[in-house]
Amino acid sequence: MSKQFGWRSRLGGSVSVVAIALGTWLTPAWAGDPFRRENPRNISDTTEQAFEAFFRVGNYPLAAQQVELALSEASVDPILYAMRASLVYLEDPDNLPSEFKDYATLTRSRAEALVNQDPLRGNIYIAVGHFLEGAYALKNEGMVRGVPTALSKLQQVFRHLDRATAVDPEDPELNIIKGYMDLMLATNLPFSNPERPIERLQTYAAPEYLAKRGLAVGFRDLNRFEEAMAAVDRSLELTPENPEIMYLKAQIYVDSGDRASSLPWFDRALAMREQLPAELVRQIQRERDQAQRRVDAEQASNR
Repeated sequence: MSKQFGWRSRLGGSVSVVAIALGTWLTPAWAGDPFRRENPRNISDTTEQAFEAFFRVGNYPLAAQQVELALSEASVDPILYAMRASLVYLEDPDNLPSEFKDYATLTRSRAEALVNQDPLRGNIYIAVGHFLEGAYALKNEGMVRGVPTALSKLQQVFRHLDRATAVDPEDPELNIIKGYMDLMLATNLPFSNPERPIERLQTYAAPEYLAKRGLAVGFRDLNRFEEAMAAVDRSLELTPENPEIMYLKAQIYVDSGDRASSLPWFDRALAMREQLPAELVRQIQRERDQAQRRVDAEQASNR
């Protein structure tokens, strides 16, 4: 997939990096909060389970079931609408339906209803909602209408993330989302400095497995392959059954020039294809086939 998809296909993550779960890492007060040891928020266990299926396990059919179950609860967390938008996106990234925009707007509106009660998380997900709405405009409205809308939405994203930062600049949930966004921009825009988002992910973001995953993607795109491999190995250690992390490790091998070592990791990811969206499976297979052709050509030239 082309570089413009960068952090969607090649991060093994998704357009919205908006939730994570750890399990026993959490304090008992609100067991559903996947982010915080201290000052946990009232996030339901069902929402946490949906998030675990999405990001820790990388099982998208299970995540879809858990999201729908959590959306039936009396109080719906804005993170759920963001995950639902991401699931729609992953079904066909090149042809976003209006349903994607609907969930993006629900993310923002539910966050706006939360902001007086919890200005930190309210502003985080207002930003996420604007980000998703901007992505829809950029994808579906063409350059003339889409780019100005997306840029306006990006301004709103930064405005609300700044408001969340003013509440608690060291909050793990804020820093996992802001770290991903900032590193994505830093690795795709000229003259950008990636060191600040790298520090953010290394120091403040949680849970660790998702922070390491983001660092692996960023280091890969910066051609810092030794650091990328160390980060992806740690993410794999923490989430050993996630096929997207296996896929990410294969990509790091390819980008570093060691295509032969990538093949077993592509194969391990493909062996778990039932967990993944069909378009992502096709992408993994394409990259695996390309790597195999290069390996075969190199071996033939050395005979």
